[in-house]
Amino acid sequence: MEFTTPFRDADLVRGVLAEIRRTVTRPWVLMEICGGQTHSIVRHGLDQLLPPEIELVHGPGCPVCVTPLEQIDRALAIAARPEVIFTSYGDMLRVPGSDRDLFSIRASGGDVRVVYSPLDAVKIAQENPSKQVVFFAIGFETTAPPNVMAVLQAKALGLENFSVLVSHVRVPPAIHAILGSPSNRVQGFLLAGHVCSIMGYWEYPELAEKYRVPMVVTGFEPLDLVNGILATVRLLEAGKVEVANGYTRLVTFEGNKSAQKIINQVFMECDRPWRGIGVIPMSGWSLRPEFDAFNAEKRFDVADIAPKESLLCIAGQIMQGQKKPHDCPAFGRECTPEHPLGATMVSSEGACAAYYKYGR
Repeated sequence: MEFTTPFRDADLVRGVLAEIRRTVTRPWVLMEICGGQTHSIVRHGLDQLLPPEIELVHGPGCPVCVTPLEQIDRALAIAARPEVIFTSYGDMLRVPGSDRDLFSIRASGGDVRVVYSPLDAVKIAQENPSKQVVFFAIGFETTAPPNVMAVLQAKALGLENFSVLVSHVRVPPAIHAILGSPSNRVQGFLLAGHVCSIMGYWEYPELAEKYRVPMVVTGFEPLDLVNGILATVRLLEAGKVEVANGYTRLVTFEGNKSAQKIINQVFMECDRPWRGIGVIPMSGWSLRPEFDAFNAEKRFDVADIAPKESLLCIAGQIMQGQKKPHDCPAFGRECTPEHPLGATMVSSEGACAAYYKYGR
């Protein structure tokens, strides 16, 4: 079988794949934690080119996918208010809430705008002093620095009409939850390079040692990914438990200390529900009390919203590596990109969307 799409370094990738085949002697289950890595793997058919002993399963590393249903419904309730300009990244607009999405709010007259930076939302607040401007602050550690900068800039400007609806999540507690589950199958992790570029990988050695699972920081190009898989397989075959850095051109052990400092200035750790998975203790960030003036959840009194998930959607099992998208009875039937049951089908980084788009 050949690659499904052309890409640079194809000959080098073939060589690494051959080395994986020479190295592996028994079955191993590896998880790529990042949705961007999932799409790269499926798009280029890397999982189908691996030896049969290597199974890749897909982790909860898509920020859109894991944003809990109650937070989507809070966003919808706020966005429907006539005094609000609701701002968000574009991939959130089609994520289904309990009975609608942000596109339907906009179609019915709500002022919902796509922005490319949270600082764009701050500018909109400056230009519209009679409106309440809300930014939907979702993401993993990667998007936290610009989001906290927006809060600090709004504070410095004295803006009283700007707030953020925060739904930030953190990778290490998610890995802890996956590895600590009785149904866990994962034996090795490919860590997300962009998250580690901010946070470093100093948090992971303790996790690796606790669960006896090697981890390798990995990038997103096909060559990055197969090199990460090879490094993980070598550790597994040798019985070594280490955290290795396969993305040295961008990632250091300590990470970006300046970014970490500013995150800790504005955010504090909190328990956070993950869509389809449930509450993971201390897996999220929320605004510190001194920034309550910018907390949209409190400003608009939407904290008590508690909806129920679709019974057909198995996104939680998919994001924990227990099942694949095509194991879902609704995949490609009741659940399609045009009519998604869950965020994993509509997000640009969702595993279900990748399987659907690339014909899996």
